[in-house]
Amino acid sequence: MSALAEIRARFAQSLKEVAPGSLQLLEMIRPAQDARFGDYQVNCAMPLEKILGQPSRQIAVQLLAHVSLDELATAEVAGPGFINLKLREDWIQRGLIRALGDERLGIAPMPAAKKYVIDYSSPNVAKPMHVGHIRSTVIGDALKRLLRFMGHQVISDNHLGDWGTQFGMIIFGYRHFVDRDAYAKNPIEELGRLYRFVRVLSDFQESLRELPGAAAQLERLRQAETRLRGELFGAEKDAVKKKAKELQAVADKIRDQEQTCASLQKNIQSVQSDPELLRHARDHTDIEQAVLQETAKLHADDPENLRLWHEFLPHCRADIQQIYRRLNVEFDYELGESFYHDRLAGVVESLLRQGLAQESDGAICVFMDSFETPMIVRKKDGAYLYSTSDLATIQYRTEQWNPDAILYVVDHRQHEHFAKLFAAAKKWGYDRVELTHVSFGTVLGEDGTPFKTRAGDTIGLRGLLDEAAERARAVVEKTNPGFDDSTKLNIAETVGIGALKYADLSQNRTTDYKFSYDKMLALNGNTATYLQYLYARVKGIMAKGDIDIVGLRNNPQRFDLSQAVERKLAIQLLRFEEAIADVLIDYKPNMLTSYLFELTQTFFEFYEKCPILEAETTALRASRLQLCDLAGRTVQTGLNLLGIAVVDQM
Repeated sequence: MSALAEIRARFAQSLKEVAPGSLQLLEMIRPAQDARFGDYQVNCAMPLEKILGQPSRQIAVQLLAHVSLDELATAEVAGPGFINLKLREDWIQRGLIRALGDERLGIAPMPAAKKYVIDYSSPNVAKPMHVGHIRSTVIGDALKRLLRFMGHQVISDNHLGDWGTQFGMIIFGYRHFVDRDAYAKNPIEELGRLYRFVRVLSDFQESLRELPGAAAQLERLRQAETRLRGELFGAEKDAVKKKAKELQAVADKIRDQEQTCASLQKNIQSVQSDPELLRHARDHTDIEQAVLQETAKLHADDPENLRLWHEFLPHCRADIQQIYRRLNVEFDYELGESFYHDRLAGVVESLLRQGLAQESDGAICVFMDSFETPMIVRKKDGAYLYSTSDLATIQYRTEQWNPDAILYVVDHRQHEHFAKLFAAAKKWGYDRVELTHVSFGTVLGEDGTPFKTRAGDTIGLRGLLDEAAERARAVVEKTNPGFDDSTKLNIAETVGIGALKYADLSQNRTTDYKFSYDKMLALNGNTATYLQYLYARVKGIMAKGDIDIVGLRNNPQRFDLSQAVERKLAIQLLRFEEAIADVLIDYKPNMLTSYLFELTQTFFEFYEKCPILEAETTALRASRLQLCDLAGRTVQTGLNLLGIAVVDQM
C-alpha cells in the first residue's frame, strides 16, 4: 500500500470519530506541494469548521488525537488547521528495500479486481490510418496496460470499421475506375486511391446539391444581422444587452455558415479545376445513389459484392496491422462492424417488442426524455446506423464477457452519440455495466488548426511514424555517430515512436494539443526522450562500475538518505503507485507522465549533486547505486505501462 493510501486509511477512522459522514474529505489528503511543509498534507479540518461549529485548528487537533501514525509519520498542525506529515525514516527504508527486491517495485495488485472491456482505435479499414487515430490507439493501449498491471481483467476490442458505405465506395470504384496493374502491384494503395477518388466525386455531387441552400441560408443570416444592428442602434438602454447577445449569436452562426459554404465551394472547385475528375463527375452524376446501391447489395449478401469484400478486407487489415506492430499495440479481439451485421435486425425487433422504439416518418427511433432528438436505429430505407451496431456490441459484450465496465476511447465529437447510446442501453436492460466515454481532444498543428500535411489532407499515420523515426535517427547520427547502423536504426525507431506516443499521452486527454516534432524529440523537458535518457544513463553507470545487478537487488543495504536530494528521490520513487492510482481515477495517462517527468528531474538533480561510483564510502556507493537502479526500473516500468520502450544507450 502506498503512503498516501495508508495515510487515508488511517484518517478514515479518525474522520468517522470526529465528523461522521465526511469520508469524502479523504480526497483532501495529498502530497505536500512544498517539501518545507513535510511529505503529505491533510486539509480536512477547514471544510469541517462550519459543519462542526468549531475552529478548524481545534478540529485538526481532534483528528490527530484519533489517528495512529506512530511508525508511519510524524505530524504537526500548522496555520488554520493544516496537518503536515513527514514520513519516518524506517518506513521509507522498508518501502525502498521492498521495491528493490520486487519485480513489481513493491506495488501489489488491487484485491478487488474488476473486468473491463476497452474499445479503442477502431479505424475505418477501407482507408489508411491517419493522425486522428493516434490518440484513441495510444490512450486505449495505455489504459489496458495500467489496468492489467493493477490486477484487473481487461479485454481489448478493436471495433473496426470493416462494413458499410466505405466498402460500397470501394466496390463502386473497383468496378469503374480500377487500375489493374496498380492493384496487382500494391492492392492497398490502389484501394485507398479508389476510396479517395469516389469520395471526391461523391462530395462534388453532394456539394452541388447543397450549396444553393447553404448560400441562401447565409444570405438570410446576413440580413438578420443587418436588421439586428439597426435594432441595436435604436434600442432602449435596458434592451441593449439582450440585442447585443442576439447579434453575437447570429454572428457566430454566420461564421459557421461561411465555413460550410467555403467547404462546399472547395469540393466543387477541386473537381471543376481538374479535367479528368470533371469528366468522370459528368459521367456519374448518380454516384451517391450508386454507392448506396452497392452498399445495400453487400448488406443483402449479394454473392459478387461479398466476394469482392472478402478479397479486399485482408489487404486492408494487413496494412493496419503493420502500423500496430510498429506502435507495439495488440488487441484481444478485433470484432468489426461486419461481425454484428446479423444481429442488427434482432436489436431493432427487441426494442420494438419492449416498447422502447417506435416508428417516426418511416424510421425506427428510440425517444428519450433527456434528449431533444431521438436515436435512430433503422432508417426509412431500412438501413441500420452506428447506433444499432453499437447497441448490438453492448449486447454481445455483456452476454459473452459479463464485464463490470466498458470504456470507449473515442474523440469528444462523439459525445452526444455516446450519451444517447448509454441511455438507450440502460433502458434496454443493460444497466448493471458501467459505460464510460473516455473522450479526448484534437491533435493540432503548430498553427493551431487540425494537424495536416502541406497538401491540406490529413496526414497518414504511417508517414507520421516514418517522420518521427527519421528525425530521431538524425539526432542519433549527430550525438552518437560511432554506433553501428543496426543500433542506430533500433534507437531511432524506439526513440522516435516513443516520443510520438509520449507527446500525446503527456497531454490532458480532454484538451486539444499542438503537435511539434522538435519539442517531442527534445533531450530535456517533458518528453519520452528525456525519460529514456535516464534509463540509458543508469545502464551506463552500472556497466561502467561492472555492477552485479542481481546481487545489488538480492542483498539490499540500508539507504543513506542524509542528503536532502537523496531523500527527495526516495520519496518520489515511493509515489509510483500513487501516480498509477491517479491515472485510473479519471483514465488520464498524463498523471503518470507528470510523475515520471518529476522523478526524472529529481534523479538528474541527484546525479549532479551526489557522486555515485566515486562515493566517499562503500556503503554510500551501494546506497546510491540502489537509488539509481530503482530510478531506472521505475522509469522503465512506467514507460512500458504507457506502451513505450527504452534503449540501453542513446
